[in-house]
Amino acid sequence: MYLSSKTGFKIPSVGLGTWQAPKGEVCSAVKAAIDVGYRHIDCAAAYGNEDEVGDAIAAKLSEGAVCREDLFVTSKLWNTYHRPDLVKVACKKSLENLKLSYLDLYLIHWPMAYVEDREFFPKDENGKFIFSEVDYLDTWKAMEQLVDEGLAKAVGVSNFNSEQLGRILANCRIPPACLQIESSPYFVNGRLIDFAQRAGITVVAYSPLGSPKRPWAKPGDPQLLDEPLLKAIGAKYGKSPAQVVLRFQLERNVGVVPKSVKPERMKENLDVLDFSLTKEEVEQIAAFNKDYRAVLLEWVAHHKYYPFKEPF
Repeated sequence: MYLSSKTGFKIPSVGLGTWQAPKGEVCSAVKAAIDVGYRHIDCAAAYGNEDEVGDAIAAKLSEGAVCREDLFVTSKLWNTYHRPDLVKVACKKSLENLKLSYLDLYLIHWPMAYVEDREFFPKDENGKFIFSEVDYLDTWKAMEQLVDEGLAKAVGVSNFNSEQLGRILANCRIPPACLQIESSPYFVNGRLIDFAQRAGITVVAYSPLGSPKRPWAKPGDPQLLDEPLLKAIGAKYGKSPAQVVLRFQLERNVGVVPKSVKPERMKENLDVLDFSLTKEEVEQIAAFNKDYRAVLLEWVAHHKYYPFKEPF
């Protein structure tokens, strides 16, 4: 199943997320994912594992399990590479690690720029992040050039709010094809999704299961998959609560990139295309909304382009 936009952009609706996939396990996980039917692999330079993803893709291409055209590979420009002259450098580094000649989609990972020519998470002696003054509009112009040069078939953004997205739309030559944002039943993010979809931008949800294993999770944080209603709906269709939650996003025309390194869980996450939720069930699940954002990055909230100060 693909999501399509008016611009002709198409992306498989269910992808494999690779955030937090442990080093040493990623290669075998991506191989297994391709074997069970995944064709969309969601990567990022900041995840620190694109080399292993690349090894897996190369192995599957070499053995003829898939051809390059079968796969949809996304990567993301990290915050220390926002300066326009560094965008192509970063893209080529990801391509080198992934052992590919082009990306199907390249996203600006966050609107905030960090100081260049340092480690990925540059901090001063007091542990405070060091920022760059680069405007993401200038970064976007360099992203457009990647399409011109064939390094990326499409470009988009991640974690941008509606104001930032609107600013790009008003000043771009190539509009963003895709917006990747956090969305789950605890954080429906409906206004931003509606805004993007009205603009013809395809939306993909990360952390669609509520990111229960995020590094900064605290005891007592709400546990989405324990909700009795999700279990009841799942029982009706012979599906797990996780499958119900993923299907919820597909019913909203939103793609998903759940993460797993376990083949049985990967297969389960992909097996969400053979049933549909009723309109009432979608509304019931959306009513779980707590505006509970799991990926907040409050430690960089003082950046001028921090996206979560706006209502949506």
